[in-house]
Amino acid sequence: MSARILVAEDDEMQSRLIRIYLEREGNAVQVVGDGRAALDRARSTSPDLIVLDVMLPLVDGLDVCRILRGESDVPILLLTARTTEEDMLLGLDLGADDYLTKPYSPRELTARVRALLRRSRKAGAAAQPSVLRVGDMELDTARFEVRMAGRPVVLTSKEFNILETLAREPGRVFTRAQIIERVFGYDRDVLERTVDAHVMNLRRKLEAGSQGGPRLLETVYGRGYRLADGSGAP
Repeated sequence: MSARILVAEDDEMQSRLIRIYLEREGNAVQVVGDGRAALDRARSTSPDLIVLDVMLPLVDGLDVCRILRGESDVPILLLTARTTEEDMLLGLDLGADDYLTKPYSPRELTARVRALLRRSRKAGAAAQPSVLRVGDMELDTARFEVRMAGRPVVLTSKEFNILETLAREPGRVFTRAQIIERVFGYDRDVLERTVDAHVMNLRRKLEAGSQGGPRLLETVYGRGYRLADGSGAP
């Protein structure tokens, strides 16, 4: 159950220990040391889960939790040295999904992370449709199948994941960096031209046998790629 996890912890020894244990689980982990960086990184990388220390410099962890919960439903695990019931309830009221009080066992932290990821993925699977349709393209995430105007299209796993990313928000322009983060994980050493190569192959497969009509997979020069939503918006 690998995931992209953001750890916001200003204690270097603690953050190093958390990274080691979470990476042993196969996760891609990024670490920041203050609340402002936590907000910036969460917004730019869209992690699958955030481990958030309450006592952060620049922006308090509780404020980070409150702000992020107003912007997304990313699972948040709070780490706190505050042990009173009022402090714990405050964190949950602000939108945290779970909390651990310091000192804690790294094994317990990884178990809590696994539980939150399982819960989040079950909820996400229930909320998101398994069949996506954009124009003549139909993508079935449960069956790992793609059809163009009824014609089966055979894709690699990376091509499929790129197409799914674009198809979930047709008309939205995704930069190469955003595609790398969502498809390859932000700890992978992937070049932007790798994305270009996958997109080129994906476009060739989607347009095979077409009669030169409008492209489904569009390049927005200087920005990135999108699936045409048929609105004609620039």
